Amino acid sequence: MNIRLEGMTWKFGDDVNTDLIVPGKYLELVDYNEIALHAMEGIDPDFPKKVRKGDIVVGGRNFGCGSSREHAAIALKHVGVGAVVAESFARIFYRNAINLGLPALECPGIAEAVREGDVLDIDLIGGKVKNKTTGRELSFVPLPSFMVAILNEGGLVAYLTSHKDEW
Repeated sequence: MNIRLEGMTWKFGDDVNTDLIVPGKYLELVDYNEIALHAMEGIDPDFPKKVRKGDIVVGGRNFGCGSSREHAAIALKHVGVGAVVAESFARIFYRNAINLGLPALECPGIAEAVREGDVLDIDLIGGKVKNKTTGRELSFVPLPSFMVAILNEGGLVAYLTSHKDEW
């Protein structure tokens, strides 16, 4: 993973819960690519057909609320979403996203500053999000280096596997 991400935005509102991201009827699926076919199905059933690798999901407050299922973060990552940027996250979604290698960034003001289809440039280390469509720039608390390392490895399991001799 690069420390800079760029992609077109898909905008969703407040309180997007895990059932909207991946409806519960798909919890029996274990193949990540099959799970991805149902990403955002509760809001936009055509999302998996429209999203492109590296696109960015923008949310309002409390993104990923609801159940603790990993399926929500799995679906977004494996459908090609490069990052989720929101006003705030439900705690368990945030941890699941980072653990699975999907950047989840809390950025105050993002919901107001972005329209669907805008292109964002994100600096993970510098804590900046630039809307390349409008020129507006916002700040977020940069990710700590250990989280960037986890993201760079593709998630927590991959990180621990590749660094097992260091423990």
